[in-house]
Amino acid sequence: MKEKIYSKFIIYILLIIVTIIMITPLIWLVTTSFKTKSEIFSQPFNIFPEKLNFNNFTNAWSYAPFSEYYINTIIISFGLLFIQLIMITMAAFAFARIDFPGREFFFILFLTQLMITPQSTIFPNYLTISNLGLLDTKIGVMLPYFASAMGTFMLRQAFREIPISLEDAAKLDGCNVFQMVRHVFIPIARPTLIAFSVISVTYHWNEFLWPLLVTETSRSRTVTVGLTIFAQQAEGGAEWGLLMAATLIVILPLLVTFAIFQKFFVQSFANSGLKG
Repeated sequence: MKEKIYSKFIIYILLIIVTIIMITPLIWLVTTSFKTKSEIFSQPFNIFPEKLNFNNFTNAWSYAPFSEYYINTIIISFGLLFIQLIMITMAAFAFARIDFPGREFFFILFLTQLMITPQSTIFPNYLTISNLGLLDTKIGVMLPYFASAMGTFMLRQAFREIPISLEDAAKLDGCNVFQMVRHVFIPIARPTLIAFSVISVTYHWNEFLWPLLVTETSRSRTVTVGLTIFAQQAEGGAEWGLLMAATLIVILPLLVTFAIFQKFFVQSFANSGLKG
């Protein structure tokens, strides 16, 4: 018994140490964003500012069109999420519940998308977007990500765990396929859908390389690209307070979103759907 308590104690200590190591950069970012330039380079170094200074946030917001970057990013991230949720729901239902020739083969073929890094398809994707005349447009940023193999896989696993009796009951009640998906499958798989939504929005909110290549003006640039341009203009990166404030402006919505939906995020991986 004592050995078990001792081992748990060691595990908790290690987890606390790892947590401190991982959260320290975030604490430094937040505290630096409220410091004046003299406080940042003061000796001895203080992690916390003497008083909260919001000038870095107001200056960062006024020096770059972050409001336009925010609007672009929201449209791209949540527009993509809306399209992806429709596509992965239909694809997952087909792979989980519809018996058609070659289903397993096509599913494995579909999953090969997970083994292809996005960077390896940038050149052909760029040529396609260019030929379609969609450079420097929001739809051009979104188009390569309409389908999601990971989302389809996650939702298929959740759908496969739903008892067949619920599907039979829905059919007896006269539900067609779309009604059955809407009223039976989606409510049960809601934790998985929320988890995928968090993953999708986080990924596309933070994405940098692809938006950098296909956007040229602020009308379609995302916050990550805008932050990089802002950093280049901030006197060679010497304005650390401004840079930290701008970075916090960019990542704050993601931190709030994850804090709100973390329960569903963990639940989706611990227990997808019902156990039949």
